[in-house]
Amino acid sequence: MKEFVISEVKAETAVLVGLITPGQDEAKTKEYLDELEFLADTAGAVTVRRFTQRVGGPSAVTYVGKGKLEEIRQYIKDEEENEREVGMVIFDDELSAKQMRNIENALQVKILDRTSLILDIFAMRAQTANAKTQVELAQYRYMLPRLQRLWTHLERQGGGSGSGGGKGSVGLRGPGETQLEMDRRIILQRITLLKQRLVEIDRQKTTQRKNRGRLIRVALVGYTNVGKSTIMNLMAKSEVFAEDKLFATLDTTVRKVVVENLPFLLADTVGFIRKLPTDLVDSFKSTLDEVREADLLLHVVDISHPDFEEQIEVVNQTLKELDCAEKPTMMVFNKTDKYRWVDKEPDDLTPETRENVTLDELRRTWMARLEDNCLFISAKQKDNVDEFRNTLYRRVRELHVQKYPYNDFLYPVED
Repeated sequence: MKEFVISEVKAETAVLVGLITPGQDEAKTKEYLDELEFLADTAGAVTVRRFTQRVGGPSAVTYVGKGKLEEIRQYIKDEEENEREVGMVIFDDELSAKQMRNIENALQVKILDRTSLILDIFAMRAQTANAKTQVELAQYRYMLPRLQRLWTHLERQGGGSGSGGGKGSVGLRGPGETQLEMDRRIILQRITLLKQRLVEIDRQKTTQRKNRGRLIRVALVGYTNVGKSTIMNLMAKSEVFAEDKLFATLDTTVRKVVVENLPFLLADTVGFIRKLPTDLVDSFKSTLDEVREADLLLHVVDISHPDFEEQIEVVNQTLKELDCAEKPTMMVFNKTDKYRWVDKEPDDLTPETRENVTLDELRRTWMARLEDNCLFISAKQKDNVDEFRNTLYRRVRELHVQKYPYNDFLYPVED
């Protein structure tokens, strides 16, 4: 009997590269690289080394300095000699075509930047025709200014027999340039087609939204991996995909939820992230129409994350770009079960940091001014969920009476 041996697929290994600059200190760079490593893990890669460099700003030629680039090249070479191949090098900022070309020539391995890594994850996660179309559009927009890098091997063939470049030299251009122009035309045509397809999908979705009846719409928004899908599952008793990975949810999911006698619509949306490319935001604007049309936003925050306040700012800035910053909003601080703090010793005279603040003390800071618009829960452990439901019920009921006053006898507002 023939035996089948299933070989284990080896995860690709990655090296991460980030900069310490006047506008981004060492602690911030570490946080960004932690997130970049999480992104790499989500994409299926294993991080084996980090490189950082303290500079005034990124080099326009190679992002890092020549010495640091040589250090990375030597590390890759040493690993290869020890039969530990480095599959890719991932940079924490978006690279220009020139930077990427020069880095590839120097390191001779696959080069990714934060944007291309996020696009890879989006391509993996996209399930519906809408999300797939949006990802493809973002990929082509990213690729277009970097096309020349793909044709550098043909550059020496360019120029034909004429070197003057005058009016008579149009028909004498080399095959590399001709192919580049052809590829640009194909991509531009594809971008136009994808935009038209998204307009049609958006038209269909607008019709679907109009057919949902007179219900208040609530949208879950927030940074990626803060627990929005877990809250959706808890409230709607549904099975929306939820995982401890970045961008576990790409497609907007809408469910009808009933709390006591009050029905409303709850939408789970794609998470935001730092340094999210503008093209990606533009591509996903139709997905975020649920946010634009929502009557109430539930801004979910991972209170256990050491940098949650910056994440709040990232979300607020993205909402501002979507013209949704003024919408009624409730702050939902999730993952209270994971919140950790360190009690300082009595003789420790160093300045107190966020890590030394208890959750109760934190609630008494700027969050206290939010009053009923601020809740602390653990969706996974179902801590304080009853208060969350009751508060949400009151807010939705008030909005329903304001929006559909003819129907207020169904949901009377208490004096």
